[in-house]
Amino acid sequence: MKPWIMFTKHLEGWDLGQIIAGLKCAGVEGADLCVRPGYPVTPENAARELPAAARRFADEGLCIPMITTPGEFTDPATDYTESLFAACAEAGVKLVKLGYWHMGEDGYWPSLDRCRKQLEGFVKVAEKTGVKPVVHNHSGATMGLNSCGAMNLVQGFSPEHVGVFADVGHLSIVGEPYAMAFSIVKDYLAAIAFKDLVRQRYMIDGKSVWGIDMFPLGMGFGDFPLVMSLLNSMNITVPISFHCEYSGKPNETVIDMCRIDVRFIQNIVDSLE
Repeated sequence: MKPWIMFTKHLEGWDLGQIIAGLKCAGVEGADLCVRPGYPVTPENAARELPAAARRFADEGLCIPMITTPGEFTDPATDYTESLFAACAEAGVKLVKLGYWHMGEDGYWPSLDRCRKQLEGFVKVAEKTGVKPVVHNHSGATMGLNSCGAMNLVQGFSPEHVGVFADVGHLSIVGEPYAMAFSIVKDYLAAIAFKDLVRQRYMIDGKSVWGIDMFPLGMGFGDFPLVMSLLNSMNITVPISFHCEYSGKPNETVIDMCRIDVRFIQNIVDSLE
């Protein structure tokens, strides 16, 4: 279950030097690097900046096993697709988290056919570059909201060229049991996201609405002792990305909270030995 890496989305505004220092302080081994506009590495500058970033990380004993692209990056015809995957190959980045597909007005199955056609285009790029696109299971109205949804997208493609990014927090929201969820995607499992969520109702303008809140690991719906036990018993050794989506807090506080999350998981690991 290594390496343990941190998603850098909520370190926006920091340069690479600050990010590297923060990751080392948090106690992780590298980054799930957010490659989006407004960050040091973007889809447009990745050909130059991503290999350079990987060298700086390596000089500090850190790694970049995966990057996270913009949420709308779902079409392989996007102008930066091939250059981004080529940059990952040069930088030694093995995984690219894609964006999110949604169901069209014509319903689920026609939408799935369209999504799989686009995913097929990404698979062709993966075959050329050796860099694997991954589908993130995200609760809500996404086509890959759980393991079953993600498998409908990837099944039939080679696991060498496409994978699933299983998210413990979102699995807890959709109610898919962890043992079942991991078993469904095991052959395609490429990475795991750790975050802890709570779904609850709020009163807004006199109306009861559903909301999802982020909590420190161990404080939400996630059963992390069970998760770690399952990963151990199933011999799953993919990277674990600590999402640390503590939005609205200073970057230094996000790093502090990541360090607490890492210690929480390490204590569970130690108890299983």
